[in-house]
Amino acid sequence: MEALSLHLADEAATVQFGEDLALALGPGLCVALEGDLGAGKTTLARAMLRALAADPGLEVPSPTFTLVQVYDLRFQVGHFDLYRVGDESELDELGFEDILDGGVCLVEWPERAGNRLPHDTLRVTLSHEGEGRHITIAGPGRRLARIQRVIDIRAFLNTRGYAGASRRFLTGDSSFRAYERIGTTDGRGLVLMDSPARSNGPVIRHGKTYSQLVHLAEDVRPFIAVDRYLRGIGLSAPEIYEADQEQGILLVEDLGNDGVIDAERNPIAERYREAVLCLAEYHQLPIAQDLPIDEQSTHRVPAFDKQALLYEVELLLDWHIPWKRNGGEATPAERNSYLSIWSDLIDQALGGERHLVMRDYHSPNLLWLPEREGFRKIGMIDFQDAIIGPSSYDVVSLVQDARVTVARPLMDDLMETYMRAREAAGPFDRKAFMRNWSIMSAQRACRLNGLWVRLLKRDNLPGYMQHMPRTLWHLEVAFEHEALAPLRNWCLEAGILADESVPA
Repeated sequence: MEALSLHLADEAATVQFGEDLALALGPGLCVALEGDLGAGKTTLARAMLRALAADPGLEVPSPTFTLVQVYDLRFQVGHFDLYRVGDESELDELGFEDILDGGVCLVEWPERAGNRLPHDTLRVTLSHEGEGRHITIAGPGRRLARIQRVIDIRAFLNTRGYAGASRRFLTGDSSFRAYERIGTTDGRGLVLMDSPARSNGPVIRHGKTYSQLVHLAEDVRPFIAVDRYLRGIGLSAPEIYEADQEQGILLVEDLGNDGVIDAERNPIAERYREAVLCLAEYHQLPIAQDLPIDEQSTHRVPAFDKQALLYEVELLLDWHIPWKRNGGEATPAERNSYLSIWSDLIDQALGGERHLVMRDYHSPNLLWLPEREGFRKIGMIDFQDAIIGPSSYDVVSLVQDARVTVARPLMDDLMETYMRAREAAGPFDRKAFMRNWSIMSAQRACRLNGLWVRLLKRDNLPGYMQHMPRTLWHLEVAFEHEALAPLRNWCLEAGILADESVPA
């Protein structure tokens, strides 16, 4: 257990810290609020709950008499007051374990819980100190590191002229990046990108870590460089207002919430067509590989080379196959055959048209900006992992959206829209493009069908498994091209694509 301490100057500072602390909460966390009567435990809890609800007027009654108040917010939160609990066994009746299983427990008077609180409980102790309060937070190092990050971001905002700004969770899932929506005191809306330098992690192969093998951005510098490039060629990437490259904190333009899918998570055809036309226009420009970060430094965009593409498709071997076979791994012969097939396919794809590939050009990262003209209506927000690779890759990402079902008629329409736009602009080899598109479709699908299982088994993120029927269907669509016949046969023999596909 480690600890950190800070002084809160007044009631407003206590409320602000509670709101900031909400950004460090996540499912499975127990927060023990300790201190004498009037120390500020309920004030802190109320601020956290209102921030999680994104509702400053949320009614948060004290649970003194009810013992627990339960809130269904971004995740379930139980606010407990155990002062009147006579025995720790009463926690069972209050549903403590059930809430903690997938949510957060905020516990006042935690000493009444005996030994029932988890060993990694975050202990927050408040006491009066002059006109304000002193707060000490004790817990495991990984928990405190997240809180320290929250504190550091507040210091960044204060020193950049944004003291008093509100902070609310925007997004953050399996990525090491997180985003906050910032409300300034003058009413402007901004987005804060929290992207600390990626840990190198263990060396996996050829003396490289995973991020090095597949060319993932390891800090915010690639984002800055690609953002400057995209804005420079007239595309709608967010303007960067403030940057701390060392800490990995950026304050950027808020492009809003309006995306390319509707409330039922169906594609909005007009917006997808504009997005694919944006790619068609963009792919006619010369490739740029050396992109300025600032006046002193440049980012050289890495190539999506054969080694990286092969390593990604191994996810299907290493995770999907054992899951499919209840632990049974691919045999050495199966592995060798699979990788040999992919070696040939990748050689074909890398011999075709290449461009700067944004890599995740799909619905979670595309926003609709109706006030702008033409393809500038498409706002792009996630491109730090951009690489030089087959230009068909981003078309695959869009028309075979991993998280949204783009039905076959719309998928085909988008493909035709893209190819006609390319043909209208000049020489374009439709046949070669379709071959490369099919290869990159299969490559992306093999990676994702392994990744979903890895997120389930290794990272305890089961929600991504809902996408597997869709990405298995994407693999079937790729197999319609004759170039994919060897891989299709391999998958059928391996027992993949049996009955999980989404109907076209």
